[in-house]
Amino acid sequence: MAGAIASAMLFALPVCAQDSRLSLADRVAALEQQAQNKDQSGVGMVNQVQQLQAQVQQLQGQIEELQHHLQELEDKNKAQYTDLDARLGRIESGSAGAPAAAATGAGNPPAPANNPVPAAASAGDNAASAQSAVAGSAADPAAAQAAYDVAFKAIRAGDYVLASREFRGFIKQYPNHALTPNAWFWLGQSYYATTNYSVALESFQQLLNQFPQSDKAPEALLKVGYSQLELKQNAAAKATLTQVTTKYPGSKAASLAKERLQRIQLQSAN
Repeated sequence: MAGAIASAMLFALPVCAQDSRLSLADRVAALEQQAQNKDQSGVGMVNQVQQLQAQVQQLQGQIEELQHHLQELEDKNKAQYTDLDARLGRIESGSAGAPAAAATGAGNPPAPANNPVPAAASAGDNAASAQSAVAGSAADPAAAQAAYDVAFKAIRAGDYVLASREFRGFIKQYPNHALTPNAWFWLGQSYYATTNYSVALESFQQLLNQFPQSDKAPEALLKVGYSQLELKQNAAAKATLTQVTTKYPGSKAASLAKERLQRIQLQSAN
């Protein structure tokens, strides 16, 4: 009996050992499967992160494109508004000047031949008119400076519509003020900044015609050339830029004119 039991135990030991080995192998396999699943899960997470990053970059690109498009629309609307404002300003100036001229003609008919105006009286009237004009331009210098400062502050802030309106008002109210040449220049700049090149050219040309000795004259002539380029008046632009270099040698305007002429030459060669 004891021998039978011992024999049974001897046969049972290999079976238990085999079961133990199988159980251990299963556990190892399970652990390997878990590790593999974790690796696959990690790879999946990395892929998801990369996909999200790509989507974010795509959205950022779309946002930048929309912002650029919006800025273009704002610039276009501002340019159209400034151009309309400039045209209205010219119409107002013309309509204001015409009645004044008509009133002058109606109120001062030619003197009859038998009653000529004395030369001394005429000269006195002219002198009085000249003194009145000078007095008007110099009246209330603080107010003139304040008006100019408002316009200049507007252009520095990038509010070109307000700047153009204020500079036009300053020029109309103080046509002979020491700051009037500067007002003409910055008026041209406000139009140039909003791509109203034809109106800008007129403003710069007004400065050159009325105040040829102004410190702003070199820059104004340079901007005439720039405006002509923008208007595709290439031959006139090259002539104007060349004039800047010969008329104002050694100036910053002349240096910029030379650079632009060189660029034009390179573009023509290509």
